[in-house]
Amino acid sequence: MDQVAIRAWGNSQGIRIPKDILDQLQLKVSDILEIEIENDAIVLRKQFKHKTFEERLAEYNGKISACDFDWGNPKGKELL
Repeated sequence: MDQVAIRAWGNSQGIRIPKDILDQLQLKVSDILEIEIENDAIVLRKQFKHKTFEERLAEYNGKISACDFDWGNPKGKELL
């Protein structure tokens, strides 16, 4: 477990996050983190980031996956 010290940073206080943790979470300068308190702990979470069309296209492997979806029982004259 790493330990960090709280340091003065202008009129605020801050901590430095070790590089190995930043690398594990793929965080970089200017990324936005969500912060909250849970059971006497400060919790930082990566903010959800929508992928651009280009990012999605780069990940596309040419396969379309279809899954069964249960729409429930027919209620009218639906064709099965």
